Amino acid sequence: MAAELSCDVLVIGAGPTGLMLANWLVKLGVRVVVVDGKEGPTRQSRALVLQARSIEVYDQLGISQQVLAAAHRAEAVAPGFGSRVFGRIPLGPLGAGVTPYPWIEVLEQSRNEEILYENLRALGGEVRWGRQVTSLAATPERVEAVLGDETITARFCVGADGANSVVRRSREIAFEGVTNPHTFYVIDATAVGGLVGGAINVRPGGDEFLLGFPMRGHGAWRLIGLARDDDGDGTMAEQEAQARIRREFAVTYTESRWFATYKVHHRVAARFRDGPFFLAGDAAHVHSPVGGQGMNTGLQDAHNLAFKLADVLHGRAGDAWLDRYEAERRPVAKTLVATTDRLFGFITSQRLTFRVLRRLIVPLLAPVGVRLLPRTAGGSRFFGYVSQIRIRYPMTPDGRRDPVVGRRLAWAGGNHEVLRSLSWQIHGYGGIEAAEVPDLGLPVHLFKPAPETPLVPGQLYLVRPDGFVAAAAAPAEAAAIFRQAMPSRPARGAVGAEVAEPT
Repeated sequence: MAAELSCDVLVIGAGPTGLMLANWLVKLGVRVVVVDGKEGPTRQSRALVLQARSIEVYDQLGISQQVLAAAHRAEAVAPGFGSRVFGRIPLGPLGAGVTPYPWIEVLEQSRNEEILYENLRALGGEVRWGRQVTSLAATPERVEAVLGDETITARFCVGADGANSVVRRSREIAFEGVTNPHTFYVIDATAVGGLVGGAINVRPGGDEFLLGFPMRGHGAWRLIGLARDDDGDGTMAEQEAQARIRREFAVTYTESRWFATYKVHHRVAARFRDGPFFLAGDAAHVHSPVGGQGMNTGLQDAHNLAFKLADVLHGRAGDAWLDRYEAERRPVAKTLVATTDRLFGFITSQRLTFRVLRRLIVPLLAPVGVRLLPRTAGGSRFFGYVSQIRIRYPMTPDGRRDPVVGRRLAWAGGNHEVLRSLSWQIHGYGGIEAAEVPDLGLPVHLFKPAPETPLVPGQLYLVRPDGFVAAAAAPAEAAAIFRQAMPSRPARGAVGAEVAEPT
């Protein structure tokens, strides 16, 4: 007779996304079971860039110091063309005043997984390694997953199981998009020469391109490029790649710890939610390594979804609250995939028009960017987009773009520490007395004015537990507006009901 195990949420996949989700669910008091067909955490480096917004998520989880201690900091971007280098664009000035982490951290996927797994176990969670899901089914009350001789029942199931997701395929959710026609190589190389140290090197060329990411260890780099083989058989050995890198970019290395070739896909799932099933990370979206966005997007999917699942499971919201996950995260994935697809197409296309444009535009614009970006507001905007700090969710009643509402709470030098309480809260930034703040049973934090931010004195801001601003209002209107923006508890006795009781 098959054994049966029950939980609130079944997470399938224990990569960075699944482990991040499990960490948050356990921390939020949700009963979670995590399963993965692998025998343990990933050993290959794979994805390796952590953006500022992801470090903020790690900080809220309480482990940013472990992450930063393990990471290797990239303090600049070094654009070039072929073997030419045009200088350095320091990231610190671009991100100063925007985030406490104004750089890009390089930390391979395997180490991210180790840190998240260690923290999950410290929180009392665990991963059931070596457990392959063979079938999934759903009833109105629960999800049933069969893993060999075991059945796991759960209220919800999240597929964080990669591009070949069992969850996505079992629910027949289309994975819409394209596959780049080219093959690419990835090399974790040692004793590398010819790159600008401490910087992410970006070297497009007429027919080639090279990305270089500095890794921990003397002379250690991740190299990514176009695997155009010399004999035309569609394959490239490492020796061919090594010779081409030396010839086209004047970059050398002695040995490698990892060499692989792969295809780049640009795809987004048609749905991120199907009843009690959810998709996150690579199960929901895949795209090129340009910009180092992939792992970060999955980590932030998990962060977003965890709070919504906890709200529903703890009775603070009805089932419809979970629809916001797809409404918020799928547009982010679509925009990211479209942007990286266009950029990757420009960099890799072998059409004569694009090859000529690269030869003309990159040498002309890159030196200008080196001089101007650190000195202009455009530089901070550029950093905000790359770091995923400028992500916007649809939260305003009329759908308009707002500089504060629907965005991650603007950093004002010390206002992010209170987000570690993981609670809905009210913020004010000057021009407001405590007596003016309506009593909604929420923590209230009044700060000094923050003139270098869009946070306006005299306004109150409703901040979600995940750090995004849900609403803004003058004190007189705040009670009504904030109540409307918060999740509503379902009526007693109505499972998943949408009729709200007063809060």
